[in-house]
Amino acid sequence: MNWLKIDDVAKETGLTKRSIRYYEEIGLMTTPERSNGGIRLYTEEDVEYLKTIVLAKKVLGFSLQEIQDYLQIRDRMKHHHSNFQSSNDEVQRISELQKMKETVNQQIDLVQGKMDDMNQILHGLLDTAKRIEQSLDK
Repeated sequence: MNWLKIDDVAKETGLTKRSIRYYEEIGLMTTPERSNGGIRLYTEEDVEYLKTIVLAKKVLGFSLQEIQDYLQIRDRMKHHHSNFQSSNDEVQRISELQKMKETVNQQIDLVQGKMDDMNQILHGLLDTAKRIEQSLDK
């Protein structure tokens, strides 16, 4: 396995080392393996997980609590997908598909809620810009 040190992870994700440690402290991500000298050792999977956190925070504007909810839903989705793939029982496969559908809808609801908030702000700004333009035209 190819282990990465926190400096490498920070460079690859754009996070500070302090942010990465903080995400571990609050349980947003699992505590990484440690070397014999106590140095944190990360996997590529850890890096991808952190990139998901960065994306949810930066693009979607999620709070840490919302990120935690989003990641829990994502993990449930992976669990159901794994159960679906490993089962030969048609009833269980349909059940897992149904659960995956519910989890995807939960993620859609989270993202849609953020988009609605952003649209509300956007419309307020557009309205203000329009009023300013009308005042300038007078």
